[in-house]
Amino acid sequence: MTKTTNNPSNRRDLCALLSSLGLLLIAISMLVPVLKGSFDQALWYRYIYAAGAAICLAASLFNPSADLDTRSRRWQRIESWSSILFATGAAFMFIPDQSPRDWVAFTLAAAALRLICFFRSFFARKKQAQNNN
Repeated sequence: MTKTTNNPSNRRDLCALLSSLGLLLIAISMLVPVLKGSFDQALWYRYIYAAGAAICLAASLFNPSADLDTRSRRWQRIESWSSILFATGAAFMFIPDQSPRDWVAFTLAAAALRLICFFRSFFARKKQAQNNN
């Protein structure tokens, strides 16, 4: 028997898994220049970052939100904006004569949005669990 992804909770779980994979690729690509000592020595990190940003963007585009309440949908849209910021950072990596601070700034802004959304959803779930008890 095969699993279908038509169920919104299954699709949401799959999108969360893909988003985590994309964030892991972005984190790896951020560490490579730091470990190598220069942004110019290992240029392949750009492609890892771009792949992670594309995976995050695709996961946020296909993440279902029809069965969520309005507040959760708004936070999910903010999380989608962080994926757009990651994709913008990836675009800045491939523009010639750009300094690393441009894509690093977009990456840090997107990471800040992701952290805010993560902690908000964590505390919302915790509050909901307390209300159910």
